[in-house]
Amino acid sequence: MTQDQVLILLILSVTVAMFLHGRWRHDMVAAGALLACVLAGLIRPEAAFAGFAHPAVITVACVLVLSRGLQVSGAVDALAARLLPASAGILPSLAALVGLGALLSGFMNNVGAMALLMPVAMQLAARLALPPGRVLMPLAFGTILGGMTTLIGTPPNLIVSGFRAQTDAGSFAMFDFAPTGLAVAVVGVVFIALLGWRLVPARERASTEGFETGAYVTEVRVVAESKAAGMFLREIEARLDEAGAQIIGLVRNEVRMTAPQSSRKVLAGDILVVEADIEALPEVLTTLGLELEEAGSSSAEKATADGTVEGDKEAASSAPAAAAPAHAASAAVPPPSATTTEPVKDADPGSARAPADDEIALMELVVRPEASLIGRSARELSLRTRYGLNLLAVSRNGSRSKSRLRTLRIQAGDLLLMQGPLEALTEFAADSGCVPLAERELRIPDRRKAWTAAAIMLFAVGGAALGLLPAAISFAIGVLASMASRTIPLRAVYESIDWPVIVLLAALIPVAGAMESTGTADLIARSLLDGVAQGNAILALTLVLVVTMCLSDLMNNAATAAVMCPIALGTAAALGVSADAFLMAVAIGASCAFLTPIGHQNNTLILGPGGFGFGDYWRLGLPLEVLVAAVSIPLLVLVWPL
Repeated sequence: MTQDQVLILLILSVTVAMFLHGRWRHDMVAAGALLACVLAGLIRPEAAFAGFAHPAVITVACVLVLSRGLQVSGAVDALAARLLPASAGILPSLAALVGLGALLSGFMNNVGAMALLMPVAMQLAARLALPPGRVLMPLAFGTILGGMTTLIGTPPNLIVSGFRAQTDAGSFAMFDFAPTGLAVAVVGVVFIALLGWRLVPARERASTEGFETGAYVTEVRVVAESKAAGMFLREIEARLDEAGAQIIGLVRNEVRMTAPQSSRKVLAGDILVVEADIEALPEVLTTLGLELEEAGSSSAEKATADGTVEGDKEAASSAPAAAAPAHAASAAVPPPSATTTEPVKDADPGSARAPADDEIALMELVVRPEASLIGRSARELSLRTRYGLNLLAVSRNGSRSKSRLRTLRIQAGDLLLMQGPLEALTEFAADSGCVPLAERELRIPDRRKAWTAAAIMLFAVGGAALGLLPAAISFAIGVLASMASRTIPLRAVYESIDWPVIVLLAALIPVAGAMESTGTADLIARSLLDGVAQGNAILALTLVLVVTMCLSDLMNNAATAAVMCPIALGTAAALGVSADAFLMAVAIGASCAFLTPIGHQNNTLILGPGGFGFGDYWRLGLPLEVLVAAVSIPLLVLVWPL
C-alpha cells in the first residue's frame, strides 16, 4: 500500500465517519474532504473545483429548477386531480397515490414530488380513516422508487452516469435505467399497495409544521367555460366535498345569499363563496374550472387613453376576490398572474411603488394597536395603487364576516395575509404599523403556465433522451425557457436549487477521482473480492448492491454514489467483466434508503407529520429492500450481461 493510498483511505474513512455522525452538514464534510486531498497533494490545486463544471452537477441544478416550475404553475396539481380516485377504497387509492408519486419522481426531483403530494396524502388518510403515517410512508417510499427509472430521477443516477462517461463506454442515456429501475419500482409499488402499508406502525401525528390559519373563505367566479356553469349547487357541493371544501354563500348581481338552496342553478358570472384549507385551494379551482373572483372583475375594467382604469367604484387597489380564514373575514385576492410569477400591476403604471419585475411573496402581518390602517377597509386602503399589494385574508378571534370580503374594517390584533413584491410588503409593514410574522407559499393553478411548464420539461427530457443534446445543455435550455416564460418566479430560480447537494457533488467528484488515480478503489475492490466474493462476479455484484444500500440508509445518497462508483469500477476491472451492471447496482442501492429517517429527505419529511420514531422505518423498509435486491440482481445480469 502506497503513501497516497494510505492518505486517501484515511481521508475517506474520516469523511464517512463524519457523514454518519451527522453533526456537520454534508456539504461541509465534502468540502473538507476535498481541501484535505488538495493539501495532501492528492488533487492538483487547479483541478480542485473542476467538479462544479461537471455535467452531472449542472444537470442536477437544472432539474431542480424545472421541478419547481412544475410545482408553482399548478401542473402537478392538475395531474393529481385527474389521476387520483375521489371515492375508491384503500387499495386502489394507495396504489394510485404511490404510483403517481413514482411517476412524477422519474421526471422531477423526488423531494419536490413528495412535497406536492403530501397534502393529498393527508386528505386521503382522513377520508380512509387511516393514521397519516400509513399513507405518508408508502408515498415517501414510492417517490424514492420512482427516481430509479430515469437519468434525471435522482442525483445518484447522474453521478453514476458521470463515472461511466469517464470510461470508453460513455455516459448512460435518459432511459437506460428504465429496464431495471422500472421493474423494481413497479414491483415495489405493488408490494406497498397490497401489503406494505399494513406493516407501517399506526402512529398519531406528532406535530404540524408552519403557522396554522385554518380554513380560508375564498370568492371564486363561475366563468362561461367553467364546468360549474349550469350545474345545480348540490352537484357542485358534491364535487367540492371530495376536495375537503364547502360552499357557504353565493353572490349574484352584487347580492349575497348566505344560505343558498342546493336546488339553485349556478349561472356564469355568479360568485361562489367557498371555504377550503389553503392546501386545497388549487384543487378547488382546478376541479370545476373556477377562477379567483378578481380575474373576472379585472377583465371587465377598461383602460382609458391616459392609462387609468375606469370603474373606480370597485377600487382597483383592493379588487374583490378574497381568501380569508374561516375564523376570519376579508379582502382582496390577486389575479392569477399575481398568484404565480407575475407582479401585481397597478392601474396607473406610474403610481405603483414596486418595480414591475419584482417577484411575488406571501406574508402574514399582525396589526398593532397604533397601526394607521385600523378602522379602514381593504377598498379604502388602496393597497394596489399605493403599494402594488393584495390583501388575501384577515384572521380575527374566531369570527366570520357576513359582509363582502372587501368591505371588512381592519381592527387591532387582526392577522393579515398579504401578497406582493417582498420589498413592497416590508415597506407597507413599516408604514402602516404592522409586524411581519412569516412568509408563506400559496399555489394557484394557472392553466397556461402549467401547460408551458409541462411542455418545457417534455422538450428538455426529449432532447436528452433522443441524444439531440447533452443532458446538461438540454436542461439548461429548459431553465432559460422557464425563466423567459415566467413559469417559475425569477427570485425562486436560485432558491429552487439545493445548494448543499450541489456543493457535495462538486466536492466529492475530484475526491472520487483521487481514489481511482491512486489505485485505492482497485485496492478496496480486490480486498472485497478476495475476502468475500471469492472471485464470483454475481456474488460481487450482490455485495456492491448491499453495501451501497447500507451506506445509503446512513448517509446522503449522492455521497454514497460518489464513494461507491470507484469501488464498483475497480471491482469490475478486477473481475474482467463489464462495469455497467456494477454501476447500475450502485444507482439502485443508493436510491434504496428505506431503513432510517435520515437516509433520504423524503423520509425526514414524514417524520413529524407521521408521528414516527427512528425505529419505525425498518418494518416496511427492510422487506422492501430485500424485495428490491431479489428483483434487481437477476435483472441486472440479464439487462447488463457480465
